[in-house]
Amino acid sequence: MELRMSRKERDRLKVVEQLRDGRLKQREVAELLGLGVRQVRRILRRYEAKGDAGLVHRLRNRASNRRIKKEVRSKAVRRLSSRYSDFGPTLASEYLAKEAGIEVSRETVRGWMVEEGLWEVGKQRVRHRQWRERKACFGELVQMDTSIHDWFEGRGEEAVLLAMIDDATSRLWARFYKADSTRTNMAMLCSYLKRFGRPRAIYADKASHFKTTRRADVDEALRGREAETQVVRGLRELEIQYIAANSPQAKGRVERSFGTAQDRLVKGMRLKGVSTIEEGNRYLLEEFLPEWEKRFTVKAAREMDAHRSLEGYDLKAILAVQETRTVANDYTVKHGGKRYQIERPEITVGLRSSKVLIEERLEGQLKMRWRGRYLRFREIQGQEDAARPTLRAATPVGLRPPSVAARVNPGNPAPNHPWRKRTVLSCAKADISTLR
Repeated sequence: MELRMSRKERDRLKVVEQLRDGRLKQREVAELLGLGVRQVRRILRRYEAKGDAGLVHRLRNRASNRRIKKEVRSKAVRRLSSRYSDFGPTLASEYLAKEAGIEVSRETVRGWMVEEGLWEVGKQRVRHRQWRERKACFGELVQMDTSIHDWFEGRGEEAVLLAMIDDATSRLWARFYKADSTRTNMAMLCSYLKRFGRPRAIYADKASHFKTTRRADVDEALRGREAETQVVRGLRELEIQYIAANSPQAKGRVERSFGTAQDRLVKGMRLKGVSTIEEGNRYLLEEFLPEWEKRFTVKAAREMDAHRSLEGYDLKAILAVQETRTVANDYTVKHGGKRYQIERPEITVGLRSSKVLIEERLEGQLKMRWRGRYLRFREIQGQEDAARPTLRAATPVGLRPPSVAARVNPGNPAPNHPWRKRTVLSCAKADISTLR
């Protein structure tokens, strides 16, 4: 078989020819080729004996002594075809090492997958991005977003993934929820705050639970604030700045994390048979997030943690859906299609016709707050509320019995009412045919 010389071997040929002709000395050739003098003598002897072929590497077209055994390659290819057919080379090489004990480089795996038709080699697209320097401290800026995806691949319930990623370190915090709503975003914030503390700012999009199109109400206008959503109101009370992103590319760090999760997280849960939100959150805490911490986080420019303490903040009250309601004359409050009676010991001067704050907390509890204190109340059942008579005066229910009984059908007159006794007049018209 004819062997073609490489560029390095052709360059060596020119130098060896000058050595053979006596134009260069062995020491000079050794310096030019970066070899020892004894190695130069051996090369010269092979050249004199075999000509140009003596300078070709003697392992050319021979299998390497460090090659992977055929049995190992066959086992890896079978596993790639059966379990990791849609994995990328990097992820497949990791799972081969973790589950099968086959430790090979990702490029070796890439070659095997290309040969088996499991991976296509394509041209990389060059994307232009405006580079932005990371924040200096952990907790200085956190990006937040939601990814709607078939996370369990049809095996179980539908879920969305809410994620928060630190801009300085790429440290990730993620949880599965049933839907992307105000309550689930508040629950996500609550879990992050309990684990890390209050960040300086949160960078999120203009979804309806962050940005609203309604006009500011009277209370907001008097305070010189724009209309706020429940989530942004909670962030303001926690002294966390909300920064609105104008495009998905603006929050690229969290968007790219979803691309990684939709590859690695989905396939990892598939192999573990995860099919519920509870199991998915357990997998996130026990396997995915620790692995992310090892592989994808970086060291911040400054070691200071910019997160702040939660001391002095009632997290349950702040991260609750808050609505303002007016106390009726009978010391009842309507909310969510139900009526609630304030307990008698809570009634005091100034409460009637004033505003109270209703808190719908994440755990399902309902609280009523007035001038900084919580009031005791009870729900009035539908039958009791319907049977309660209409009061002429503003009298609290239960304080004294009503003095005026409700009228029954006040709009219908009695059968013997004078209005019903009408006189029927006979107005027969004369026959005008006789008047001629």
